[in-house]
Amino acid sequence: MPPNAEVPQPAVPPPGPPGAPAATAARTVDARDLPPIAANLFTVADGSPRLIGSACRACGTLAFPQQQSCPRCCGGEVAAALLPAEGTLWSWTVQRFPPKSPPYAGGEAEFRPFAVGYVALPGGIAVQGRLTGSDAPDGYRIGMPMRLVLEPFLRRDGTTVAMYAFASRDGGPGPGEGSRSS
Repeated sequence: MPPNAEVPQPAVPPPGPPGAPAATAARTVDARDLPPIAANLFTVADGSPRLIGSACRACGTLAFPQQQSCPRCCGGEVAAALLPAEGTLWSWTVQRFPPKSPPYAGGEAEFRPFAVGYVALPGGIAVQGRLTGSDAPDGYRIGMPMRLVLEPFLRRDGTTVAMYAFASRDGGPGPGEGSRSS
């Protein structure tokens, strides 16, 4: 689907303070100010991150990421839609070993276990994402209220981009305040 002019895209300033190493930039920069890890995945609307999905005009089905046709009725009348920024943790697990490389950009020595889960959003859609904001990767529970946040992501080439994650609504970093590097 071509980019929708009605869906705002985040600004693209340089990551971190001038002359700062990329790893430092990933920990200190507000992720809302970074370019996204992929086009048309999320945006910042009114200061808060929002995922960009698609909505079928025929049957109302929501999809993420954006689709060119409806996954339910196969109709081609879909439009970009901003998804709700809050939901409920539906299921989750902990990744305790390094994923295959690529796409994982880090080495085994740098790997730290992390939580990943599905967050059920209003409208009948569940989105998979990294879970963040807990002191330990085991600090989540099914049914926990969650909110969308953006985190800096340090790529292997040294560039820092923004990626989305979900944090507990009851605590953890605010929008754009999390950090991660790989």
